[in-house]
Amino acid sequence: MTITVSIPTPLRGFTGGRDTIDLPGETVGQVLDGLLAAHAGLRRHLIQEDGRLRTFVNLYLNETDIRHLSSTATPVRPGDVLTIVPSIAGGSPAVETGQPLSHAEVLRYSRHLLLPEVGMAGQRKLKSARVLTIGAGGLGSPLSLYLAAAGVGTIGIVDFDVVDLTNLQRQIVHGTSTLGRPKLESAAARLQDVNPNVNVERHEIRLTAANALEIIQEYDIVVDGSDNFPTRYLVNDACVLLGKPNVYGSIFRFEGQASVFYAAEGPCYRCLYSEPPPPGLVPSCAEGGVLGVLPGIIGSIQALETIKWIIGAGDSLVGRLLLFDALKLRFRELQLRKDPACPICGANPSIRELIDYEAFCGIGAEPAYEGPEISAEDLRREMLDKGSSLVLIDVREPHEWDIAHIEGARLIPLGQLPERLGELDGHAEIVTQCHHGARSMKALALLKGAGFNRVRSLAGGIDAWADRIEVGMPRY
Repeated sequence: MTITVSIPTPLRGFTGGRDTIDLPGETVGQVLDGLLAAHAGLRRHLIQEDGRLRTFVNLYLNETDIRHLSSTATPVRPGDVLTIVPSIAGGSPAVETGQPLSHAEVLRYSRHLLLPEVGMAGQRKLKSARVLTIGAGGLGSPLSLYLAAAGVGTIGIVDFDVVDLTNLQRQIVHGTSTLGRPKLESAAARLQDVNPNVNVERHEIRLTAANALEIIQEYDIVVDGSDNFPTRYLVNDACVLLGKPNVYGSIFRFEGQASVFYAAEGPCYRCLYSEPPPPGLVPSCAEGGVLGVLPGIIGSIQALETIKWIIGAGDSLVGRLLLFDALKLRFRELQLRKDPACPICGANPSIRELIDYEAFCGIGAEPAYEGPEISAEDLRREMLDKGSSLVLIDVREPHEWDIAHIEGARLIPLGQLPERLGELDGHAEIVTQCHHGARSMKALALLKGAGFNRVRSLAGGIDAWADRIEVGMPRY
């Protein structure tokens, strides 16, 4: 018999872009073996060296996590769908009473007040609520705008970045006029323009284990719009320790996830992903890209879940993981269960205080890809002097090549390089090149390990080349 395996966006590069694959098998393990046999590049993303499934990747058979079935021994039937869910970076009302509304506020929120589920009581709760948003970026932009428009009385924002031109494709709380300004300053001005009744509290600081509890304890609800794993685990653990709900969202390319983690009533983020992926294995949006409208959709869902929580209406996403595929315009819902062995919200927690999350996520412990580099100026000079005897290998993706490339370079994406070593002359003088230099250093290490001795990496990548050599070249 055959079943369908659903491949998430981050792993489709290893399946030729395919989002679903039909494979035979009698159990989940047999289907998985067939998948890895057909697409060997997936193995390191799904399987540990000891043969076990990686802890940061979950497998769902139809709507159920196989950890709650018979794991890889779970039998499958025709028509079943096995979904790979990798980690990407409700309850009772938060406010029982509320502050009174002015006549102007009654008029402003009149469309809310006409809803029986909101009414005057719900709107007063919104005005009294204190919500902390982590980040004023892709997710933080839409969710904070809608929270302000809805009348949430106090919105705290944690961010220490400045507005960059590349932000404006998706970070709609900012604009061209705020380029170069702190995101907190930009976001606060926009939110108070949307609703001058809202109090915006600014935390222009990096959230760390040293300050997270002090900041988060002052708020009723936390909405996580972060874009990295250390912050996700930090926010989760702080919310569990303080008994706060954590409204979760994540995005990558064309896919998004949303849930509400509240340990008092359901699972936390660690119940879903007990450990983070190794550094560099899951690309960031800066490396992999993201459709600009996607954070608007997921961020709006986060705002919706926050508002529902405050007014005590509807069913929250506690115990449910919402998956969104923008290309297919399809939502799926998976059940989440509390892990009895969870190290922070389980029966016998081992984590009783905040830890070093950079170390936990392996930041700083990743392989140090080192090797000789060449500046953009020296590369230009050597290309003129040596001509075709110097081989420039561009290890970016084809769609990046279409944006801009150095004339004379040869495109071999990093993921394809191990399989295409035979195309290269082992005695040639090689320079590897990517966007900013990180991937080209990985390519250098790979080539050195394969016996290529005359290899250097372009320092700063094509961005440095466009900045200092070919000034008219597009930058991204």
